[in-house]
Amino acid sequence: MKTKFYIMIACVAMFSLFSCQKDSSTIEQAGLNVADDDAESDAVFDDVYNTADNASILIEGLATAGASHMTARADSCPSLTYSSLDPSIWPKTITVDFGTGCSGLWSNTRSGKIVITMTAPRLETGSVRTITFDNYYFNGIRVEGTKVIENMGYNDNQNMVFAVTLTGGKLTLPDGKTVERAYVHQREWIAGLLTGNIWDDECLVTGTATGKTIEDVSYINTITTALHWKRVCAFIVSGVVNIQREGKAEVQVDYGDGTCDNKAVVTRNGESKEIKLRHKFRTM
Repeated sequence: MKTKFYIMIACVAMFSLFSCQKDSSTIEQAGLNVADDDAESDAVFDDVYNTADNASILIEGLATAGASHMTARADSCPSLTYSSLDPSIWPKTITVDFGTGCSGLWSNTRSGKIVITMTAPRLETGSVRTITFDNYYFNGIRVEGTKVIENMGYNDNQNMVFAVTLTGGKLTLPDGKTVERAYVHQREWIAGLLTGNIWDDECLVTGTATGKTIEDVSYINTITTALHWKRVCAFIVSGVVNIQREGKAEVQVDYGDGTCDNKAVVTRNGESKEIKLRHKFRTM
């Protein structure tokens, strides 16, 4: 079966990309560049997380309450193909098809397919969603890799936690340059999980990532202060990431005080620079 739905494809704030404008700052440009590539990589793969999350919510809602009770809304262009709406049949496979391309929330353009295999309902402890790609592009960037989202149940704070891993992540830019990415994250849902209103969703994200930049520079990204994501905001509203490169001073990215804006501060060797967050890779 195939049908069209209005799906909210939210871009988590951590999808943020840096606009590295030249000025008199003493922070090396290479440090800003590695921060830029790190943030863009998160932007692309976390957008995938939101696509999968919203598709899962929509299909489960149709299987239980019916379409008239769904609260998800946004992009009208993608279509969903699903293996079954029977709530007793698992696993399920959902294909989100953006066709030859459509522009959605935050003016991002997607094309191709995201394929989601669900072993059980999203909110069931132990359920696993595996995400793969079929000729999928985000703003002209080809996306490859495997993403796995596992429900770890409730933590001591009585917040549901999802373990999110990415393996074999690869982004191919329109000019042929590539970026590599892998990570192990945890997303602690601190608001909105059970309200039925996607716009009040909030998460705290922790974990580490590894990658290679456009210039083939290897780095390790460690979230030292949990990144606070609010679905209503285009970018992360607070939290700190440290980025390490061999033989170079550590670069720190601070996303702010909780304000829903497009600003962050990059610090290296005690020198800081405010940058603007965006949804595009930097140009060489």
